[in-house]
Amino acid sequence: MSDELKKLTEQAHDGITTFDFDGKETPCIIIEEKKYDDMLAKVAGQSLSINTDLNILQDGLGNVFVEVVLTFSKGNIVEKFMIDAKTHLDFFVTLSKTSMFALSSPKSNYGKDNVFMIQLPRPEKAQDALEIIKNALIPKNQK
Repeated sequence: MSDELKKLTEQAHDGITTFDFDGKETPCIIIEEKKYDDMLAKVAGQSLSINTDLNILQDGLGNVFVEVVLTFSKGNIVEKFMIDAKTHLDFFVTLSKTSMFALSSPKSNYGKDNVFMIQLPRPEKAQDALEIIKNALIPKNQK
Protein backbone atom coordinates (compact mmCIF):
# COMPACT_ATOMS: atom_id res chain seq x y z
CA MET A 1 0.00 0.00 0.00
CA SER A 2 1.42 3.38 -0.98
CA ASP A 3 1.97 6.04 1.66
CA GLU A 4 -0.68 8.24 0.02
CA LEU A 5 -3.26 5.43 0.01
CA LYS A 6 -2.44 4.61 3.64
CA LYS A 7 -2.91 8.29 4.58
CA LEU A 8 -6.30 8.48 2.82
CA THR A 9 -7.43 5.24 4.44
CA GLU A 10 -6.50 6.58 7.88
CA GLN A 11 -8.44 9.81 7.19
CA ALA A 12 -11.57 7.97 6.02
CA HIS A 13 -14.62 8.73 8.13
CA ASP A 14 -16.19 5.67 9.79
CA GLY A 15 -19.68 7.07 10.40
CA ILE A 16 -21.17 6.53 6.94
CA THR A 17 -24.56 4.86 6.59
CA THR A 18 -27.98 5.07 4.97
CA PHE A 19 -31.43 5.01 6.57
CA ASP A 20 -35.10 5.07 5.56
CA PHE A 21 -36.43 8.62 5.43
CA ASP A 22 -40.09 8.87 4.38
CA GLY A 23 -39.79 5.65 2.38
CA LYS A 24 -36.56 6.64 0.61
CA GLU A 25 -33.13 5.25 1.42
CA THR A 26 -31.11 8.33 2.41
CA PRO A 27 -27.34 8.71 2.92
CA CYS A 28 -26.11 9.85 6.32
CA ILE A 29 -22.85 11.04 7.83
CA ILE A 30 -22.67 10.41 11.57
CA ILE A 31 -20.50 12.87 13.47
CA GLU A 32 -19.32 13.00 17.05
CA GLU A 33 -22.12 14.13 19.35
CA LYS A 34 -20.42 17.25 20.74
CA LYS A 35 -19.43 18.45 17.26
CA TYR A 36 -22.98 17.84 16.04
CA ASP A 37 -24.51 19.72 18.99
CA ASP A 38 -22.06 22.63 18.58
CA MET A 39 -22.85 22.87 14.87
CA LEU A 40 -26.61 22.91 15.47
CA ALA A 41 -26.26 25.51 18.23
CA LYS A 42 -24.51 27.87 15.77
CA VAL A 43 -27.16 27.59 13.03
CA ALA A 44 -30.41 26.74 14.83
CA GLY A 45 -33.36 28.85 13.73
CA GLN A 46 -31.41 30.59 10.97
CA SER A 47 -32.00 30.54 7.25
CA LEU A 48 -28.81 29.28 5.69
CA SER A 49 -27.31 27.60 2.68
CA ILE A 50 -24.67 24.90 2.65
CA ASN A 51 -22.26 24.63 -0.22
CA THR A 52 -21.42 20.95 -0.75
CA ASP A 53 -18.33 19.96 -2.73
CA LEU A 54 -17.47 16.38 -3.65
CA ASN A 55 -13.73 16.20 -4.34
CA ILE A 56 -12.93 12.83 -5.91
CA LEU A 57 -9.45 11.41 -5.34
CA GLN A 58 -8.41 8.31 -7.30
CA ASP A 59 -5.20 6.43 -7.96
CA GLY A 60 -6.03 4.57 -11.18
CA LEU A 61 -5.77 1.25 -9.34
CA GLY A 62 -9.40 1.10 -8.23
CA ASN A 63 -9.05 3.09 -5.01
CA VAL A 64 -11.40 6.06 -4.77
CA PHE A 65 -11.91 8.50 -1.92
CA VAL A 66 -14.33 11.41 -1.87
CA GLU A 67 -13.71 14.44 0.28
CA VAL A 68 -17.11 15.91 1.15
CA VAL A 69 -16.67 19.58 2.05
CA LEU A 70 -19.59 21.42 3.66
CA THR A 71 -19.36 25.20 3.88
CA PHE A 72 -22.18 26.77 5.88
CA SER A 73 -23.27 30.31 5.02
CA LYS A 74 -23.74 31.07 8.74
CA GLY A 75 -21.85 30.11 11.88
CA ASN A 76 -18.40 30.09 10.24
CA ILE A 77 -18.60 26.30 9.81
CA VAL A 78 -16.59 24.23 7.34
CA GLU A 79 -16.71 20.47 7.77
CA LYS A 80 -14.71 17.92 5.77
CA PHE A 81 -15.34 14.19 5.62
CA MET A 82 -13.18 11.72 3.71
CA ILE A 83 -15.24 8.78 2.46
CA ASP A 84 -13.82 5.56 1.03
CA ALA A 85 -16.04 5.13 -2.03
CA LYS A 86 -15.11 1.46 -2.41
CA THR A 87 -16.42 0.69 1.08
CA HIS A 88 -19.36 3.11 0.98
CA LEU A 89 -20.53 3.08 -2.64
CA ASP A 90 -24.14 2.81 -1.38
CA PHE A 91 -23.79 6.31 0.15
CA PHE A 92 -23.12 7.78 -3.30
CA VAL A 93 -25.74 5.64 -5.06
CA THR A 94 -28.45 6.88 -2.68
CA LEU A 95 -27.08 10.45 -2.84
CA SER A 96 -27.46 10.40 -6.63
CA LYS A 97 -31.09 9.27 -6.24
CA THR A 98 -32.21 11.55 -3.39
CA SER A 99 -29.96 14.62 -3.90
CA MET A 100 -29.91 14.99 -0.13
CA PHE A 101 -28.14 13.54 2.86
CA ALA A 102 -28.29 13.80 6.61
CA LEU A 103 -25.85 14.75 9.30
CA SER A 104 -26.54 13.00 12.55
CA SER A 105 -25.04 12.23 15.94
CA PRO A 106 -24.52 8.65 17.14
CA LYS A 107 -27.44 9.04 19.58
CA SER A 108 -29.94 10.20 16.97
CA ASN A 109 -32.84 8.07 15.88
CA TYR A 110 -32.08 8.02 12.12
CA GLY A 111 -35.06 9.00 10.06
CA LYS A 112 -37.10 9.98 13.11
CA ASP A 113 -35.48 12.85 15.02
CA ASN A 114 -32.32 14.89 15.53
CA VAL A 115 -31.04 14.68 11.98
CA PHE A 116 -29.89 17.68 9.95
CA MET A 117 -30.93 17.30 6.31
CA ILE A 118 -28.89 18.88 3.51
CA GLN A 119 -30.41 19.24 0.04
CA LEU A 120 -28.02 19.46 -2.91
CA PRO A 121 -28.93 22.43 -5.12
CA ARG A 122 -27.86 20.64 -8.31
CA PRO A 123 -28.83 16.93 -8.33
CA GLU A 124 -26.86 16.30 -11.53
CA LYS A 125 -23.62 16.92 -9.62
CA ALA A 126 -24.24 13.86 -7.41
CA GLN A 127 -25.12 11.79 -10.49
CA ASP A 128 -21.97 12.95 -12.29
CA ALA A 129 -19.89 12.17 -9.19
CA LEU A 130 -21.36 8.66 -9.00
CA GLU A 131 -20.37 7.98 -12.62
CA ILE A 132 -16.82 9.20 -11.98
CA ILE A 133 -16.61 7.08 -8.81
CA LYS A 134 -17.91 3.93 -10.54
CA ASN A 135 -15.46 4.36 -13.42
CA ALA A 136 -12.58 5.01 -11.04
CA LEU A 137 -13.34 1.90 -8.95
CA ILE A 138 -12.37 -0.24 -11.94
CA PRO A 139 -8.59 -0.47 -12.20
CA LYS A 140 -7.36 0.99 -15.51
CA ASN A 141 -5.79 -2.31 -16.59
CA GLN A 142 -9.16 -4.09 -16.33
CA LYS A 143 -11.21 -1.84 -18.61
